Amino acid sequence: MGSGDTDASRRTFLKTTGAAATGAALAGCAGGDEPTATDTNESDTDTDTDDGSDDGGDGGDAGNELQLINATMSSLDPVQASDTASSEVTTQIFDGLLNWVDGGVPVESRLAADYSVSDDFLTYTFELKEGVTYHNGDEVTAQDFVYAWERLAASPNSQAPSDILSAVNIAHEETEDGSYVSGTLQMEAVDDYTFEFTLAAPFASATQVMANNQFAVYPEGIVGDIEGYDGEMDQGTFASDNPIGAGPFEFEEWQSGTEAMVSAYDDYHGSGPEVDGIHWQIIADPSARFNYAMNQNADMFAIPTSQFSASNYTIDRTDEQGRQRGTYEARNGESLAATGVPTLNYYYIGFNMPAVPKPVRQALAHAMNQQTIAQQVFKNRAVPAYHSMSPNIYPGGAEAYNQHAAENYPYGYNQTDLEGARQVMEEAGYGPNNRYELDWLQYQSSTWLSVANTLRDKLTNAYIDMQIEQAPFSTLLERVRALNVEAFTLAWNVPWAAPDAFVKHLDPSRSDPTEGPVEMYADWPNDTEAAQSAIEAWERIENNPLANDEDTEIRNEAAITMEEANWEDVANLPVYHEIEQRFHYDHVDVDAFGSGGSYKQKHDTTTLDR
Repeated sequence: MGSGDTDASRRTFLKTTGAAATGAALAGCAGGDEPTATDTNESDTDTDTDDGSDDGGDGGDAGNELQLINATMSSLDPVQASDTASSEVTTQIFDGLLNWVDGGVPVESRLAADYSVSDDFLTYTFELKEGVTYHNGDEVTAQDFVYAWERLAASPNSQAPSDILSAVNIAHEETEDGSYVSGTLQMEAVDDYTFEFTLAAPFASATQVMANNQFAVYPEGIVGDIEGYDGEMDQGTFASDNPIGAGPFEFEEWQSGTEAMVSAYDDYHGSGPEVDGIHWQIIADPSARFNYAMNQNADMFAIPTSQFSASNYTIDRTDEQGRQRGTYEARNGESLAATGVPTLNYYYIGFNMPAVPKPVRQALAHAMNQQTIAQQVFKNRAVPAYHSMSPNIYPGGAEAYNQHAAENYPYGYNQTDLEGARQVMEEAGYGPNNRYELDWLQYQSSTWLSVANTLRDKLTNAYIDMQIEQAPFSTLLERVRALNVEAFTLAWNVPWAAPDAFVKHLDPSRSDPTEGPVEMYADWPNDTEAAQSAIEAWERIENNPLANDEDTEIRNEAAITMEEANWEDVANLPVYHEIEQRFHYDHVDVDAFGSGGSYKQKHDTTTLDR
């Protein structure tokens, strides 16, 4: 392994780019309804409808304990906690090598003192902080990482083995059917404070994925669900009654469907914590959550769209990361601090391209006014989408995103261009006596139905008659994957904060869902000039995987080329990027969260002044 201090092989944490939103195993398509806080699996069986007026921590008596609201949780075992409700708590209990600070980019050190990467960008060597202790008093060692990461790959309880086996892709052996051979990950504890592993191929965003909770560390052998370990406790106990980590807060209690609590760990290796603990009231019903917050039982919270008034929301500024900062005048008379962040997603209208002529697809693009949809339909809880890449991930950030769209988007930037829609249809031979009938299939959603109805009314003037059908999300996906559809609504939630994580969904060569795993559901014909441009651009991205400046620039330029190819052929039509909003009372001092979502923000520096 090379360990020279060249720019190509040695990097500080501040040069490392962002972190994954939910881990590669959770990335994928989603239906999308009303933009709210990050999805917290509120469809679980918890039916608590308490209005929250009396239960939980009362805001006036909570002292120095941070009061929050959570949804139904599933597990506190980092390899099993795949939902955001559980991850919000594991973020506070566990630490890993790296951390995406406040849920944003770039990732920085947490338990690592330093690290180096070999000249071929395959072997990573992490030097651990010495003297760091778990909540049970044991010291954190490199052997613990070997154990914890093997659990991520091999435990039957792991919900995210692909994060380490496919995304980060640590070299390992597989059986003939592609199953992981336990104990073959190429990683080792060189000594107590040196952890080393080797990838099967370079991956520029490896450190982003490794900053996720799935890669957190805990004492070696604490659970005996992989080969070679009997376990100090059974996995169920670790996951629900006694999770032991090295994070800023240690576990106190979790009553399923009711509440969870953690307390400040006095011997934490980092700064803080500044609050004595965190209490989550678990409330499934959105209206009950809102009432609980309005009674000032919660210090920070989301407001459901049904209770949200756009006229009460004022955006004072948008920072360089595309984060909106402002105020919200609440029902209870309080002026709340508000933060809105475009997260790692994009919502779009997809097409079965061979079934829908290009002029029809272009007419929809002309008729679509993304800005109006974001403002009026989604109450400014979304930003207009013109690229698949979210604004804070686009090369150059939100300003460059908007500039490129304003100067180059061919279908009308922040406007409806019905004349352009009619013209492209007329040039293709359509007219009053030769209209096109378009079948639209969408997820069951009042907001998407509003979008569909608006488009249908506009397209009537462009010789297109649109039939709207709603279906359960599972049915929609089944039909999309079978290509039994013309136009449809979907979303992609991406696994790391880099352009390639978005534009891989614009690769025509992986767009036929009838031919194995795909990245987009379009069956994009490969014989168009735009398709070839996109395919070649993706090849440049794959052939330049290193985390140096040269390869990064090549990947960024290729990503923009793929966005423009999608504009040309309208393989899918970007509509909006969801904004996660969070509100808090003025006695809370908390940093703004980043594109990864608020549930990934550690609260070691959050303070209260009641």
